[in-house]
Amino acid sequence: MYYSSGNYEAFARPRKPRGAERKRAWFVGAGLASLAGAAFLVRDAQVPGERITVLERLRLPGGALDGIKEPKKGFVVRGGRELEDHMECLWDLFRSVPSLEIDGASVLDEFYWLNKDDPNSSLQRVTERQGQDAGTDNRFALNDHAQKDLVRIFLATREELEGKRIDEVFGRDFLDSNFWLYWRTMFAFEEWHGALEMKLYLHRFVHHVGGLQDLSALKFTKYNQYESLVLPLTRWLLDQGVVFRFGTEVTDIDFETGAERKQATRIHWVTAGEPGGVELGADDLVFTTIGSLTENSDNGDQHTPARLDQGPAPAWDLWRRIAAKDPSFGHPEVFCGNIPQSKWESATVTTLDERIPRYIRKVAKRDPFSGGVVTGGIVTARDSSWLLSWTVNRQPHFKQQPSDQIVVWLYSLFVDRPGDYVKKPMQECTGEEITREWLYHLGVPVAEIPGLAAEAARCVPVMMPYVTSFFLPRRAGDRPAVVPEGAVNFAFIGQFAETGRDCVFTTEYSVRTGMEAVYRLLGVDRGLPEVFNSTYDLRTLLAAASCLRDGAQLDLPGPAFVRKRLLRRLDTTEVGELLREFDLIREPDAR
Repeated sequence: MYYSSGNYEAFARPRKPRGAERKRAWFVGAGLASLAGAAFLVRDAQVPGERITVLERLRLPGGALDGIKEPKKGFVVRGGRELEDHMECLWDLFRSVPSLEIDGASVLDEFYWLNKDDPNSSLQRVTERQGQDAGTDNRFALNDHAQKDLVRIFLATREELEGKRIDEVFGRDFLDSNFWLYWRTMFAFEEWHGALEMKLYLHRFVHHVGGLQDLSALKFTKYNQYESLVLPLTRWLLDQGVVFRFGTEVTDIDFETGAERKQATRIHWVTAGEPGGVELGADDLVFTTIGSLTENSDNGDQHTPARLDQGPAPAWDLWRRIAAKDPSFGHPEVFCGNIPQSKWESATVTTLDERIPRYIRKVAKRDPFSGGVVTGGIVTARDSSWLLSWTVNRQPHFKQQPSDQIVVWLYSLFVDRPGDYVKKPMQECTGEEITREWLYHLGVPVAEIPGLAAEAARCVPVMMPYVTSFFLPRRAGDRPAVVPEGAVNFAFIGQFAETGRDCVFTTEYSVRTGMEAVYRLLGVDRGLPEVFNSTYDLRTLLAAASCLRDGAQLDLPGPAFVRKRLLRRLDTTEVGELLREFDLIREPDAR
């Protein structure tokens, strides 16, 4: 397997790998990594679909990419996905998946046209004082100390940041800045999360620094992620003959491991309470999703809080059993052993009439019933003790959603702190109480809040014990390689497998690990799209530097005549042209 970029590789069709028609593939889990891996097996490795089986404990595919209407509770989305144009593997996949909305178009075509016609942006990113504009003016407000912290982390080696927390490498000036407020709420970072993940995000998305304040860097699907992404992909896989076995929990995998060679030999599973499994032969391949950010999620309802489930977690227990068999299979306890620092809670609020949407319109500055962009991403209540953020995507968010309803998604980073209106921690609140707290920060008059929360909305809270577990401080080897050294017939995929330069908590990471696993094990003769190289592009770095300084130009040191001479010299070079293009230098004053 090798990495590549450019149209030459992007549009090439690989030849069929030798023996592909004899291969039999087993995917553990039906999340996006497995669905993508199965698709690449069919499309690029040309393995017959009927020889691919997906084993899933739950009754639906998609993993964390969910969206459903529960009959007695209402619409539920545990989280949302912020997409961008340089998710190279994701779009490589969905260019081949037919749209369910538009005849003759792919999912990528549909997405591309939608975001061209209705580009995303936020007209009010941060509020305070019950829905009032917080006055951040789309500025990062990074002083010199905070800017130096960012540059230092950007230039640090991975080894220097292993095992360290964000608040161990960034000072208070940075952590009090607007930049950190935008960043942490957009990506769900806590101060105790890993500095290494922060660094990887800075490199991965440096080309979007200028779009962080107003969220113009983002793109969104038409509907919830299940209906827009998972459903068309699953339909296409079924059409190719791929077999899905739902209600099947994989409990263990046997391996023969040695210094030079590692081979998976048997999969153990339980279906309807009955143990079963399969012996793995020379042509069998196993792709295992390890860990799970949504494991043990619990849904509350309008009158019941969501429960924090700290009991047995099947996905994590499976990885523990696997990891005990070889040191190269990772260290799951690093990620699943600290629920207080990996949990947060989200909630889906469905408005039932026109009364609440008029307050949404006031903050979003757009009509939520227009069918177009509404908030353009999350709106953060800066003075919320929960650090509550909420969003309204294009409506309807579900195909079966009534035209007079609006689906709102919200989440809080500090779920164990008392609220500002409800005076209870979010994790103890019913859906109705969470709605009250949100309405307070939305700017609804206090006298109207109880009635609107009870009569004009329905809310489903969701507690997720492991939702940011991949952000916890880690070291090399804690995540196993997608294909460990010496592995001949198995791979690890998903958010807890290690692949180069990309960052977790993205759809791209899941698809990339599935693609890499297939390409490595099958020897697919086509380049794996490399992570977008913006971190190596001088123009991108200069543009980001200008944005991080809120447009402030650089003062050249020394007396005026020296600075003028230096500027004249720079103006004869491409460096000078670039510095002026990005408005980073100015004419010296008379000092």
